[in-house]
Amino acid sequence: MTWEPERLDDQRHLSEGDPGGMLPAVAASAAHIRTGYRNAVEAQVDRLAGHGRPRAIVVAGMGGSGIAGDILSAVVGSGAPLPIVTVRSYQLPGWVGATDLVIAVSGSGDTEETLSVAGQAVRRGCTLLGVGPAGSPLAAIATQASALYVPVPVEGQSRANIWLLSVPLIVAAAALRLVPADAELFERVAKSLEDMAHRCRPSSESFINPGKSLAMDLAESVPMIWGSSAPTAVAAYRLACQLNTNAKYPAIFGELPEADHHQVCAFDGPMAERDLFADTAGRTLRLVVMRDVDEHPQVTRRREATLRLARERSVPVTELAAEGVHPLERMASLIGLGDYASTYLALGYAIDPTPVSAIAELKARISQ
Repeated sequence: MTWEPERLDDQRHLSEGDPGGMLPAVAASAAHIRTGYRNAVEAQVDRLAGHGRPRAIVVAGMGGSGIAGDILSAVVGSGAPLPIVTVRSYQLPGWVGATDLVIAVSGSGDTEETLSVAGQAVRRGCTLLGVGPAGSPLAAIATQASALYVPVPVEGQSRANIWLLSVPLIVAAAALRLVPADAELFERVAKSLEDMAHRCRPSSESFINPGKSLAMDLAESVPMIWGSSAPTAVAAYRLACQLNTNAKYPAIFGELPEADHHQVCAFDGPMAERDLFADTAGRTLRLVVMRDVDEHPQVTRRREATLRLARERSVPVTELAAEGVHPLERMASLIGLGDYASTYLALGYAIDPTPVSAIAELKARISQ
């Protein structure tokens, strides 16, 4: 597999190389915001308020579904009057009980880890909210337990339906008065994602297309992707995951200030070395920093010092700034860009971004 940037402006290649339709799926993000909000309202998730505020919120999900919990936590913010925990495993923590809200999220509706946690939540008497496809095993668990369930029209890979799966959680948090989020906010986010889709459309050439430009930055590098706040850290983690699944590409995720206590040492390592006289460029480290207007002042100082340190060592740097006022807007601006970039990176390597054959093979081996 070789990187050929000219593929990104070859409209025939972009169409034929993406038979699963990952680019159209990313372009549907704005519609997913609106549908997720509408379905949550129609499912009457505001009835959660009748149970009173829970002691804690536990979100159960894996892969593209599990990140919904991270999005919820970042939107509610550090001022939340309760803990919001994401569980990515088969086991519900021992401290979770009847006074807690468990939100089970599954794009397929049959994720075995999530079904396991949902079943445990019912047995412990927790309040349960399910989010996933209608008629799925997860929906059956919620129905049998007389729990709330938000059916969402998931198509294709769960990772391409991030907003369908995440928005109902934010609507639920708003009903519990944990965060202000109304129809106007979701419409603003949807419009910003529409603008991103226009700027990153396949017919837009690489030199003005932010999604293609970021893909070109990432190509032939080992990206180390850092966020500088809770919303940007979620976007950084999402980009690393999307590079793994869409482009089948390695990536390292970090968050400031923690990354400055270990990952920064990679600036002095073998992956940071560059041979200026080599005939071909080697795969070297690239630092990608996602910055936010809502950074702790000390984090801002660390970020600026870290960028200087990287440049002094000739480590390539890409800076991305979150756009918007509300944390959800800022997070969505970076997630939308990253989703396009990871898809274009795959296509630049002539990789079909949709299949995840290694995951499918692993599941088959486990089920034997």
